[in-house]
Amino acid sequence: MSSGRQIPHEGEAIVLRTWPFREADLVVSLFTRDQGKIKGVARHALSSRKRFGGALEPATQVRAFYVERPYQDLVRLDQFEILWSPLRWAINSTRLAALQLVTEVLEEALPEQAPEDNIFRLALTTLKSIQVESSPGGVRLPVTYFCLWMNRLMGWMPELKRCAVCGEDLRNQTVYWCATRDGVTCHDDRPSNSRPLSQASVAGAGLILHHSLADLLLEEAQSSICPEGLLVFAIATLERHLERRLRSALALTMASTI
Repeated sequence: MSSGRQIPHEGEAIVLRTWPFREADLVVSLFTRDQGKIKGVARHALSSRKRFGGALEPATQVRAFYVERPYQDLVRLDQFEILWSPLRWAINSTRLAALQLVTEVLEEALPEQAPEDNIFRLALTTLKSIQVESSPGGVRLPVTYFCLWMNRLMGWMPELKRCAVCGEDLRNQTVYWCATRDGVTCHDDRPSNSRPLSQASVAGAGLILHHSLADLLLEEAQSSICPEGLLVFAIATLERHLERRLRSALALTMASTI
């Protein structure tokens, strides 16, 4: 944070994570529209709900009022106003894991204080679309959409139509990917520990990367847009570049069928 006088801020943000700090305080990680990811202290948040209440729930969209303080890495969080809350709908293990996946990826992938309006809009759209009642795809389409677009916006999305080894055109054939290597390959150049990615998955990725989530959610055959293998590939690509396993992804696979 910059030095000098205290600077007040007000703006949209998504709550990513909270953890205890001192006796009754919380440290809060926020993804703000204007300043990117920041961290701040919510004083007495554990003992008084007046200024924050349910606004500290991860995945909540808030209007945040905070102050940037001289010589301090943590801002002072003064008040949150809820703009949208995931608690408006029933939470089960599948929906909870899907919401956690979005916030965990944002927390791990984004650098501090780097505004990313495209990612902010992607995150909001995804969070508001994660409802287990949607059918037939459940949460799979929003989660797959988010993971593929995060890979693209972070510069991690591989070219799916050409072999990374020999350059062969891979259209109309099964492609292969490996969690420890960049790109995809043809059958002949596939590593021994590679996994197939069907043409249905490749086609689904193309649709996702060229259409809005709102339009795709109107399609009756949502499961054909994002076969299960496409989500596995998208998550593995994120984990490769984050260099860590996503706890929420494991929880998602252990939850009810997505």
